[in-house]
Amino acid sequence: MVKRIIASAWCVLTTAALYAQIYTPGEELHYRVSYRAKLFPNTEVATVDVVTATDSSQERELYTVTGSGRTLPAFRLFFNIDDVYKVWVDPETLRSLRFEGDIHEGRYTFRNRYDYDWDNMQVHTWWRKRENEPKTKTMNISENGMDAVSLYFNLRSIDAETLCEGDCRQLEMVLEDTVRTLNFRFLGREVKKIPKQGYFNTLKFACQIGTSDGYSFTDGTEFTVWISDDRNKFPLYMESPIRVGSICAYISSFSGLKYPLECKTER
Repeated sequence: MVKRIIASAWCVLTTAALYAQIYTPGEELHYRVSYRAKLFPNTEVATVDVVTATDSSQERELYTVTGSGRTLPAFRLFFNIDDVYKVWVDPETLRSLRFEGDIHEGRYTFRNRYDYDWDNMQVHTWWRKRENEPKTKTMNISENGMDAVSLYFNLRSIDAETLCEGDCRQLEMVLEDTVRTLNFRFLGREVKKIPKQGYFNTLKFACQIGTSDGYSFTDGTEFTVWISDDRNKFPLYMESPIRVGSICAYISSFSGLKYPLECKTER
């Protein structure tokens, strides 16, 4: 159960900001993940952190975004999760150049890597479970093709004034051996209470990942994302139903935002 909760939370967070690209070196966003069910009114189980920086070790300076998720100490005896994802981004085109994932969940380990070839509109993927032989695949992608961390930054440069309630859009999420459709719908503006942070003006979206054929998952589950209704447009609160109960993730602290925080309100 803990594994599913955190996996769901990471999916919610890494697809939270679906539309675009405020990459600000020095920005840090920290989230707490909680599980809610009839017998568990609101139990915090994990943390997720997203940190943006620069990498000067290449031929030219690149942006990097590192996302990490881990169970809280009280739950590591039941299931210890320590996942790290990192993406390298071209600061001029704001396109991903490389993605790496390093997953440790109990005794299970999984590593994956994507290298983007935008000249030929392809992505070369590599993945390995435990000590099994690695697998590779090359897939065609469109300009909307992104890994999970890049998707996290994809809603942040949208002009909110162009949004109309009910607007639907699509992006593509690259996985190891497939490209899946990500559908999202603008639900409108809402004043949202964030635990331990207060009230914020937000933009509310419903999001759903589909199969490689473009159809939604059979259960039709959507997760909901509230992002700040200001120039930063960073995710404040995420909620997703799971088989038993629901999980949510909320911003617990942040620093290094590109713009002043202008969305906090009295109510």
